[in-house]
Amino acid sequence: MHTTSDINVVENRALPSPQELLAQLPKSESQAAFVTRARADIRQLIFTDDKRFLLIVGPCSIHDVKAGREYGERLAKLSAEVSDRIMVVMRVYFEKPRTTVGWKGLIMDPHLDGTHDIAEGLRMGRAFLRDILDLGLPTATEFLDPITPQYVADLVCWGAIGARTTESQTHRQMASGLSMPLGFKNGTDGTLQTAINAIKAASQPQTFLGINLQGSASAVVTRGNPSCHIVLRGGAAGPNYSPTHVAQAEAVLAKAGLPKSILVDCSHDNSAKQPERQPEVMRALLSQISDGNASLMGAMIESNLGAGSQAFPQPKDKLRYGVSITDGCIDWPTTEAMIREIYATLDPRFSK
Repeated sequence: MHTTSDINVVENRALPSPQELLAQLPKSESQAAFVTRARADIRQLIFTDDKRFLLIVGPCSIHDVKAGREYGERLAKLSAEVSDRIMVVMRVYFEKPRTTVGWKGLIMDPHLDGTHDIAEGLRMGRAFLRDILDLGLPTATEFLDPITPQYVADLVCWGAIGARTTESQTHRQMASGLSMPLGFKNGTDGTLQTAINAIKAASQPQTFLGINLQGSASAVVTRGNPSCHIVLRGGAAGPNYSPTHVAQAEAVLAKAGLPKSILVDCSHDNSAKQPERQPEVMRALLSQISDGNASLMGAMIESNLGAGSQAFPQPKDKLRYGVSITDGCIDWPTTEAMIREIYATLDPRFSK
């Protein structure tokens, strides 16, 4: 008989079930309580008149857990100083969408050598999330593969669906079952309607193919996620964080019957993919907030210990410590100065 399936499959590697990994690396009672509180706080910042500012900040991606922990330790200390005005959430991104090919993130290739030890990547990712929670920092990540949430989502406080996948039915269905507040980015072309449609779809009950905690193929039935919002990240036509763009987003959200809650990604097309311009974008948002805008509830910043990015692949012993191997970032001194500037600029809001 002619072979008609798996013609291009070289190997199938069995993975531990989500239940097995969760048993190996369980969340503690204190971690579970912290995630629950952080998610509630984030929902409050997004959907009520809470005056605090939501700041999603951290490396474009985690490729070196030692450097990531050092970054988290610094961020946790600073977060404690500004928590009355800013809710700091650390970017803990393990999955990276690629336009063609390239390193796909810690979960897919944790050893940075092309061996794609996904089992170890899942273990490392889950362990790292626990470490960051133990520092007292809420966690944020982008969900890319629809299987991975079963392994790590219980330790995530805020999630994102990226510009490349916001239009995907698979990701909208997945989002409908996620337990945390979640931001949909506008499409890479800069238009907002894709994200609006995604928010609406994710808020509704869905049934889709997935896996259960035992790792078996399942029909997953959801109730819908009511805590989704839009993220403006610019697009092919340029940035979309100006007062005119924000007003347009407010109008589109209102027309769709959605809350006027907007988070701005200061990176990507909003900074013309020049990471050093992120403070400029942030200052423009703060100016709008100072002028009375109540829809801008938060921002996202790509930041690392060191500035910029470095070419990859290259030998691991040649990599510079604390410097991104994906998108470029601002360095720690710039990050700290920016967060303190946000804190000072928000003072009038809390003095009223």
